[in-house]
Amino acid sequence: MNLAKLDLNLFLVFDAIHQEASLTAAARTLNLSQPAVSHALARLREHLGDPLFTRQGGRMLPTPYARALAPSVQQALATLQGGLSASPQAFQPARSDRIFTIGMPDILESLTLPSLMTQLREQAPGVSVHSVRVERHEMADMLRLGRVDVVVDIALPVDTEVMHTRLILDRLVVVARADHPALRQAPMKLDTYLAASHVLVSARRQGLGLEDFELSRQGLRRQIGLRCRHFFTACRVVSQTDMLLTMAEQYGRIANQQFDNRLHPFPLTPPQLDAHLYWHANMDPDPTNRWFRQQVIDAVQDELAQASRLA
Repeated sequence: MNLAKLDLNLFLVFDAIHQEASLTAAARTLNLSQPAVSHALARLREHLGDPLFTRQGGRMLPTPYARALAPSVQQALATLQGGLSASPQAFQPARSDRIFTIGMPDILESLTLPSLMTQLREQAPGVSVHSVRVERHEMADMLRLGRVDVVVDIALPVDTEVMHTRLILDRLVVVARADHPALRQAPMKLDTYLAASHVLVSARRQGLGLEDFELSRQGLRRQIGLRCRHFFTACRVVSQTDMLLTMAEQYGRIANQQFDNRLHPFPLTPPQLDAHLYWHANMDPDPTNRWFRQQVIDAVQDELAQASRLA
């Protein structure tokens, strides 16, 4: 096919329909009318000689040809976007009004954003940061498409298109109120841990925590009395009850400063919280992305240093 005869903007429409599985949602993403998106799809179908998408119920599902074509289109668009984002001059933080988007779960927000925003207010007052949640199975696509600049998450298996570096290697501790009647003797015994009611913090509706996998390897199980979504809530519940909370030590020191809670060693060899910073290989040499990555790294190191001083 002669690309000179093909409007390459049609592939933006193709990618939006493939991502959204809907003409209406694709039109909204592209800031176009639905008839314009339908017309563009019709033109691309004519050029490529394939229906590309078929309607099933309320969804537009890709044909086998479209499924095979989609990765190449996404890669080409991401490469072009990366090239357009590159500045012929070195990135100038103090003069930038760039919006950076970072994907991370709640717990890592608290270990990253306070120091990060302090740094940015000093070095790049015009820069803004949007923190969003990224599903782990979507991380590579979100980075490839430029929908997030970087991701901070636990250690995950990734392929060569996603680069990463370790940010945090932490251990688990058990949080309890200072006058907990079962914890007047240290260290905490395993029997005491298993006999207590526990708070589990998770954004998921079901599933085990990292500590539960460690217990299950030894044929043990704890009682989950409360499942909630935020560590602040969990720390407050622990401060007012005899429930226990298991969490990462460094974040635990920061999160419990305002509560009369104590941190105890996990009663088994504790699993480690291994968190990494991820970015797409296409953005590795980009000076703007490289600057922001370093800001994130510096911010996490600063937060960990502050948490260590609280020990």
